[in-house]
Amino acid sequence: MTDPKILADRFPGDFVFGVATAAFQIEGATKADGRKASIWDAFSNMPGRVHGGHNGDVACDHYNRLDQDLDLIKDLGVEAYRFSIAWPRIVPEGTGPINEKGLDFYDRLVDGLKARGIKAFATLYHWDLPLMLAGDGGWTARRTAYAFQRYAKATIARLGDRLDAVATFNEPWCSVWLSHLYGIHAPGERNMDAALHALHVTNLAHGLGVSAIRSERPNLPVGLVLNAHSIYAGSDSDEDKAAADRAFDFHNGVFFGPVFKGAYPERFLSALGHSMPKIEAGDMETIAQPLDWWGLNYYTPMRVAHDPSEAAVFPATVDAPPVSAAKTDIGWEVYAPALGDLVRKLNAAYALPDCYITENGACDNTEVENGAVNDGMRLDYIADHLGVTADLIGEGYPMRGYFAWSLMDNFEWAEGYRMRFGIVHVDYETQVRTVKKSGHWYSALAGQFPKGNHRTG
Repeated sequence: MTDPKILADRFPGDFVFGVATAAFQIEGATKADGRKASIWDAFSNMPGRVHGGHNGDVACDHYNRLDQDLDLIKDLGVEAYRFSIAWPRIVPEGTGPINEKGLDFYDRLVDGLKARGIKAFATLYHWDLPLMLAGDGGWTARRTAYAFQRYAKATIARLGDRLDAVATFNEPWCSVWLSHLYGIHAPGERNMDAALHALHVTNLAHGLGVSAIRSERPNLPVGLVLNAHSIYAGSDSDEDKAAADRAFDFHNGVFFGPVFKGAYPERFLSALGHSMPKIEAGDMETIAQPLDWWGLNYYTPMRVAHDPSEAAVFPATVDAPPVSAAKTDIGWEVYAPALGDLVRKLNAAYALPDCYITENGACDNTEVENGAVNDGMRLDYIADHLGVTADLIGEGYPMRGYFAWSLMDNFEWAEGYRMRFGIVHVDYETQVRTVKKSGHWYSALAGQFPKGNHRTG
């Protein structure tokens, strides 16, 4: 086990250590105080979509246990909390009346963080689109981008004075490709044309959201959280190397390109541009507004090989086998060097602002025994990836913070409650929280910060 005090010495004193959650995964109370259904409420109730027919109706009951959970964060000694705001609580039908009771809940959350000396990092969209908007086409419809702009403006008008940072979107790769092309997440589409429309509408919504945030709070640091993929060719063959390049464009470039270069990747457009929605005058300028920071969510590498079949559609790849034998309990390859390779490659390709690792962690389903959870695999995973982060800082990359995913076990989307990512165990029958071995270790690390050896210059 890595000694947290030795690891702490590798980080500057103002490096931010935090924990992260998302609204739908922990809040429950899906019908309380004016909240209406999201696409995930509907998706969870469709047979065969979510493991075990699990849903978010209760989840971790965070909505009713807010103060207890904020005390838990305080007791862990972390400096920051990354949470998401549920659009269906604020604008229950996506457009139309603002729900004051929904804003009241996040007022209490943010005030509770401030009272406990914890920084508030909010995310405006973590996949829970109001269901009413799905009936109008959801993310495939351009009007949804303007509905998001209005929601962002109303939320920041109310909460922005007490936030330390805000992100427009969490992992648009998931709400675009995983949701509209691969059918794994809500709304469960498997259609390239729908996915391409969702891609541009989501990128546009991000840009409109940035404008809305800055119109209300010009000095609030605004960013975007991307689950960029660290992509490796399955072999040294020219075909596989070309496949990895195409995969980079498809999985990373379609988000990083518009936001940080004002353009979609050329290879992507030449292959799929004919199916894209109309890109209207001013769209790319809106999307490419400079950001104050960006968030990286990283868990596992992507390994690809060339797909030789004639029916293959861009990026025309198939999965290549893992290199590391180590896997988390969800089956994802553990390969910490990929985090460093990814940050280096992205910074070489794009002019990027300060970076926070906004999610990183492991699915380790170790249960409570004698009042303790000995989740050594998760602890090692987090320690290894923090070691890579320290390496990047030593190389001069602007890594400013790390948020462990997740504060507590929760609703893991299509996997339901069977996969546990928390550094705090949740007994879903009793809602008892138990800090795991990884949580105690992370607390000892975070407790070293902030400290005196701040960056200069």
